Amino acid sequence: MKIERIDLYYISMPLVSPFGTSFGTQLERDCLILALHSEGLTGWGECVATNDPGYSYETAVTAWHILSDFLIPAVLGKELDEPEQLQGWLSKVRGHPLAKAALDQAAWDVTAQRDGLSFAQKLAQPYSEDPRERVKVGVSIGTQPSIAQTMDVIAQHLDEGYGRIKLKIKPGWDIKMAWQARHTFPDVPVMLDANSAYTLDDAIIFQSMDELDLLMIEQPLGYEDIYDHSQLRPQIKTPLCLDESIHSAEHARYAIALQACDIINIKPTRVSGWTEARKIHDLGVAHGLGLWVGGMLETGVGRAAQLAMASLPGISLPGDISATSRYYAKDIATPFYLNKEDSTITVPTGPGLGIEIDMARLKEVTLKQESFA
Repeated sequence: MKIERIDLYYISMPLVSPFGTSFGTQLERDCLILALHSEGLTGWGECVATNDPGYSYETAVTAWHILSDFLIPAVLGKELDEPEQLQGWLSKVRGHPLAKAALDQAAWDVTAQRDGLSFAQKLAQPYSEDPRERVKVGVSIGTQPSIAQTMDVIAQHLDEGYGRIKLKIKPGWDIKMAWQARHTFPDVPVMLDANSAYTLDDAIIFQSMDELDLLMIEQPLGYEDIYDHSQLRPQIKTPLCLDESIHSAEHARYAIALQACDIINIKPTRVSGWTEARKIHDLGVAHGLGLWVGGMLETGVGRAAQLAMASLPGISLPGDISATSRYYAKDIATPFYLNKEDSTITVPTGPGLGIEIDMARLKEVTLKQESFA
C-alpha cells in the first residue's frame, strides 16, 4: 500500500468537566488528528499530546512540528505492507513517542481495513485466542475541591455503571481522601494514581494505605524512574503499577529485571504506538504481570484503538477507557457507550477502527489543517 497523502488536523475541544491531576487542571483539550490515505482507504490516528508539557515533554504544538517536518516526510510515498514496518522508518527521530503513535495507529487502521479485519483482530493475529468482544473499564476521577465532593463524584460514576474507580492523588491530597473513599465505598475496586508526584522519602504515606485493600498505586515516584520504584515495592503491600516510567518494551524489561512493579499500565501512545505496546503485552504475560490499558482523554479516534489493545488476551485489569460522554459533549467520531450491566465497552468489529468520522464536527473544532503529498 503506497502512502499517498497524509492530512493533519490541530483540534481543540472543551471537556465536559475540569480534569485535575498533580500536573494541573484541564478545561479543554488540544490534540492532533491524522488521516493516512492509501489506495482508496483512510487510516486514522490521534496524537494525544495536548496543551502543556505536564505528562510528557511533547505538546500539540511540538508534535505538529515533528510530524510535519520529520515524521510525515519519512513515510510519504513508502510502500506499507504491514504496520510493524513503520517504526523502522521513524527511527532516525529520537523520542517523540506521542507524535509517532499517531502515524502508527493510522498504519494499523489502514492495513486492517485492507485485510478485512477489525483493529482488534489485526492486533490479535499472533495469539490463539480471539480478541474480547467487550472490555472491562473504569473511570478516572481528577482532584476535586473537597473530599465530600470527591465522594459525590464517585457515587455518580458508580450509578452510571462504572465498576472500578481511579482517584488522582498528590501531596496533601492522598491519605484522608483515600481512607474516606474506602470507608464510604467498602466493596468498590479503588486505585490511586500519583502521576510521579512523590519521592522515595514518602514511603510512609503509601505504607499507611496498606490496609485499604487498594487495587494498585500507580506511578508514585519519578516519571522516568525504575530503580526507586524497585526500592519502594518491598516496603508496601499494595500492588505497584508503572505508567510514565515505561517508554518502551526495553523499559518494561528493565522494570521486570529490577522487580520494580506488579502491574504495567500499557498506553500505546506513550510507547510510540501499538507495535511496541504489543511487545510490552507479551513481556508482561510471560512474566505474570498485571496489565491494563490507560487513557489520555482521547477522542473516539484514539478510544477505538485503545479498546482494540484492551481486547488482547493478556490484559487482565479494567482500563481507563470511559464512555465518550465522560469527556466530550459532542465528539468527532462514533460515540462509545458504557454497558452498565458489567462495566464494559463493546469493541468495534468493523474494518480497521470500525468507527465513522464526523467530518462536519472535525471541521468545527479544527484550528489548523494541512495536507502532505
